[in-house]
Amino acid sequence: MDGTPGTSDGRDSTDRTGTMAADVVVVGAGPTGMLLAGDLAAAGVPVTVLERRPRETSNITRAFGVHARTLELLDARGLADELVQRGTSITRLRLFRRLSLDLSRLPTRFPFLLITPQYEVERLLERRAVDAGVHFRYGTELTGLDQTSDPGTVAVHVQDAQGVRSTVRARYVVGADGVRSSVRTALGLPFPGESVIRSIVLADVRLTDEPDDVLAVNGTGDAFAFIAPFGDGWYRVMGWNRKRQVPDSEPVDLDEVRDIARRALGTDHGMHDARWISRFHSDERQVPSYRTGRVFLAGDAAHVHSPAGGQGMNTGLQDAANLSWKLSCAVQGHAPDPDTLLDTYQAERHPVGATVLRSSGAIVRLAMAHTPLQRAVRALASHFLNLVRPAATKAMGLITGIGISYAAPHGSHPLTGRRAPDLQLVEGRLYELLREGGFVLVTAPGEDPAAPPAPGPVIRAHWATDRRTALLIRPDGYIAWADGR
Repeated sequence: MDGTPGTSDGRDSTDRTGTMAADVVVVGAGPTGMLLAGDLAAAGVPVTVLERRPRETSNITRAFGVHARTLELLDARGLADELVQRGTSITRLRLFRRLSLDLSRLPTRFPFLLITPQYEVERLLERRAVDAGVHFRYGTELTGLDQTSDPGTVAVHVQDAQGVRSTVRARYVVGADGVRSSVRTALGLPFPGESVIRSIVLADVRLTDEPDDVLAVNGTGDAFAFIAPFGDGWYRVMGWNRKRQVPDSEPVDLDEVRDIARRALGTDHGMHDARWISRFHSDERQVPSYRTGRVFLAGDAAHVHSPAGGQGMNTGLQDAANLSWKLSCAVQGHAPDPDTLLDTYQAERHPVGATVLRSSGAIVRLAMAHTPLQRAVRALASHFLNLVRPAATKAMGLITGIGISYAAPHGSHPLTGRRAPDLQLVEGRLYELLREGGFVLVTAPGEDPAAPPAPGPVIRAHWATDRRTALLIRPDGYIAWADGR
């Protein structure tokens, strides 16, 4: 192999030994894997996606909400508006019957939580990936990895549904294959953490009586539940009963779901016609390193946490947006030091994953509070966030991703590492310009500041206002460099 496998049409090529080849192999065709693969293919990088499941679209899904920062990233790919039209927008979150968070104050084009099933997100991302030329191999399971035989590539050993074994050789591999990641297992990486809560039930149901709040959430200590609308007459219900802690394999029926809702919410809202019911447990785990040589982990393969806050799928999609442009620059030779650039994936996203573990864990522990002291702490925390607006804004920024920033080099401009809002520019909205997949250099008309070189293509744009600060904005919408006032 010459270290540059793959063909220009994005499909696998075959070398003289019969080994299949691609520039990047993504393992897992969930939202994280498909966004990553679509980005790479759109940038001209040949990419193959390996997926253990047969090709199908399923409504059996745990994720149900898309937060503002994720919608911004989908906007930068031309997908957000279509997704918003299919979902239900919620501007206010009410938790524990005391705490109210007003999402309409978020400084974003999407100041709400979008309630939509995960399969709608997957549908849009798969369509984009296919259009961009991603090669999908469904019914294909990873059986091993080898980074030692050729220092410039990774040998990915796979087996198809008929038991036929083959090898895919790639320059880089990304494991986006979920909590039971075969990539993480093949690397021999630990997944430290613990089970936080057992015997959570999920159901998609219809309701006779709609909740007063669009998103109903409450915990009594012995039970908690929430109900969220999909917008098509179906509702997602999640619940937990402290007095019924049973294994995931224990059957669950609609009567159990109704009982939990009545305990936590005071009513079951006339639940009926369940199309799906499931039981699962929730862990808090994070792999120590998101990168091992030429292999990366993203999404649930790298971190898993409680469903509180609805941050799981969102965090994975944001992982993918951070990694995709870096891999593209490395493969296409735009980065003068590709290893240093790729190391920033771990440096930037691992702390975010740890923060999400803490925040989602805090929410679920407050929901589970049952002693007088725990309930007093919950009441105090709710009262504090209701009264202190900056604290509530910070909490909303953390949950929605709007407030996430990356560490900047010492002495750099204060804006460096921050999320760029959807700036109004002479050439149009910033996130429309980001759809071209490159960096965006924003300057005042007629000015040409000495911006640092970008490891990729640069689109020049100009302020539509009298602002003079020059900004170099990364493909994932974060500020790489700033200069001026």
